[in-house]
Amino acid sequence: MLYAVGMTADAHLAAEFYGSARGAVTARILRERLLAMWPAATGQSVLGIGYAMPYLRLWRDQATRCIALTPAQMGAARWPAGVPNLSCAAEEDCLPFADLTFDRILMVHGLEMAENARRLLREVWRVLKDDGRLLIIAPNRAGMWAYRENTPFGHGLPYSTGQLGRLLASGLFRVERRDAALWMPPSRVRIVLRSAPLFERAGRRMAPGFAGVTLTEAVKDVYAAMPVRAVPRRRLVLAEAA
Repeated sequence: MLYAVGMTADAHLAAEFYGSARGAVTARILRERLLAMWPAATGQSVLGIGYAMPYLRLWRDQATRCIALTPAQMGAARWPAGVPNLSCAAEEDCLPFADLTFDRILMVHGLEMAENARRLLREVWRVLKDDGRLLIIAPNRAGMWAYRENTPFGHGLPYSTGQLGRLLASGLFRVERRDAALWMPPSRVRIVLRSAPLFERAGRRMAPGFAGVTLTEAVKDVYAAMPVRAVPRRRLVLAEAA
């Protein structure tokens, strides 16, 4: 089963962006990195958080069902005609799914757009299986894309790898792998878009810390969530002197 949750306050902007030539190139670059990390999701239940529909297509045909869930005030997102999937709306801090439902959760334009990132991560922790995996694409604070408001990556709160790692740790997640992408400038110029593979290769070698986005895969830190067993206390008896 495959699900998508949208939480961005600028879903219209995201839709316009991914419908443009620049958005198509961006999605292609990020899908390559996603496939490198999650090459398949056959028989698994995957939840997408944020404007994830351009990326969920990677696993949609392998999945039993795809659900797009957007904030209640935005209405439900729609899959392309002819695709047998569902859509609905819900609040970001009250996901309408049972505990331990999903094998994998993908977050794109979700964490940085959340009104309360910690509450969102608590919900993610709840609905993710104990052996599940979370993959977050977030704008990099040191990259150019976080400061261009005409792209969905320029809205919300960007993160450094350290900030995102600490946020995940506070939400009882443990980082397993990291990757990065989008060294291509956030430009509409055709020659820049055609040169995107060159920018990606050069940036990965020469400026790894200045990518436009980071990809962080984390797992539930189940042991950190277990209560510490209470140590029995010894009774101290004081004898009053006669």
